[in-house]
Amino acid sequence: MSRIGKKPVQIPSGVTVGVADRVVTVEGAKGKLTFTHRPEISVNVEGDAVNCSRSGEDRTSRELHGLTRAIIGNMVEGVSNGYEKKLEIVGVGYLASISGDTLQLRVGYANELHRKIPSDLTVTCPDQTHVVVQGCDKQKVTQFAAEIRSLRKPEPYKGKGIRYQGEQVKIKPGKSATK
Repeated sequence: MSRIGKKPVQIPSGVTVGVADRVVTVEGAKGKLTFTHRPEISVNVEGDAVNCSRSGEDRTSRELHGLTRAIIGNMVEGVSNGYEKKLEIVGVGYLASISGDTLQLRVGYANELHRKIPSDLTVTCPDQTHVVVQGCDKQKVTQFAAEIRSLRKPEPYKGKGIRYQGEQVKIKPGKSATK
């Protein structure tokens, strides 16, 4: 039995969960999310908990059991508290700003980089060297943060680039003069 799959997802106050025809709908203060689960898994709402169970013991059913429970747990967490990823920009002259629904980045290239902000995410720049991505869908928040980071990954010699806040970049020693 899946250790994660057999744990019930507790529903906090202010969050409603509905299951109809393999579609799980979670609604809360931060937004509304839907998820269509696979037919091998059944999802039931009992009181203030959501339970997932599988129909068989084949490999696919076992894999999907824990996955479905984790996705529903992330949905409940997202609509109640939300998710947030913080990025920091390191480098001389590197900066970020927001213009309308576009994130503008100057990260050492000849041209500015522009990324359209998805409509269901909130992106802010508290200062020119920090970007905060917020939303209720964990996958979309982390995906957009990863896309921003991939525009200029931290390089290993000086550490310049875009990194997650608190990320440690291992700095390599440069060339040394030999005499």
